Amino acid sequence: MKENPQKEALRPPEIPEKFLPRHIALVMDGNGRWATERGLERTEGHKRGEKVLMDVVDACLALGIEYLSAYAFSTENWRRSRDEVRFLMGFNRDVLRRQRDVLHEKGVRVVWAGRRPRLWRSVIRELEAAEELTRHNTRMTLVMCVNYGGRAELIDGISTLIDKANRGEITRRDVTEKNLQRYLYDPGMPEVDLFLRPSGEKRTSNFLLWQSAYAEHVYQDVLFPDYTPQHLFDAVTEYAHRDRRFGGTK
Repeated sequence: MKENPQKEALRPPEIPEKFLPRHIALVMDGNGRWATERGLERTEGHKRGEKVLMDVVDACLALGIEYLSAYAFSTENWRRSRDEVRFLMGFNRDVLRRQRDVLHEKGVRVVWAGRRPRLWRSVIRELEAAEELTRHNTRMTLVMCVNYGGRAELIDGISTLIDKANRGEITRRDVTEKNLQRYLYDPGMPEVDLFLRPSGEKRTSNFLLWQSAYAEHVYQDVLFPDYTPQHLFDAVTEYAHRDRRFGGTK
């Protein structure tokens, strides 16, 4: 019997482990535009994005990716309409509640990266509950970046170092890249290898600025609600053919 073509299309490419990205940063962009183009409320695009994110998680698991960071709500998203912000807060909370057991069963560890101020307490409770439930999982780490901004993360980390210096706990010599890394939101996060953005936009939008210093960027002209595992496989395949020199020569 002929194999299901859809199943065949979703088969991960055979890429040697040394050419796979360890950490993928994903900007989930285009939800609102996707809905608007179809005459729907913007919130419908976000709802569809939940399933797409879980499909991306499955694709990463199939490839053997260690870290996936998803940009769920930025520090700049507070500028959106009150109704959309209210929806996104409740939606992030409910997604975590609906999906944490599923992620746990798949062996995924959930980590939250972001600021506490302004973030709804109910969202923080769900983030912390997901972290606690999955903290011993080792198959993959999913970083939910909620109320996250790259500049904010750097300011918060530097402020911690300044406070320690003012208390006499560290000296000027202790202000190093390694020590700053210790005070970022997820100190154990490896550097981003593949920075991935659907939707056709070509910018970082203040996402993981420190960690993406030497990331390879792949921009794809597809809105996130239409994103498929095959799009992810195509991006990882492109990454595998990049010549990474990190400022040196080959």
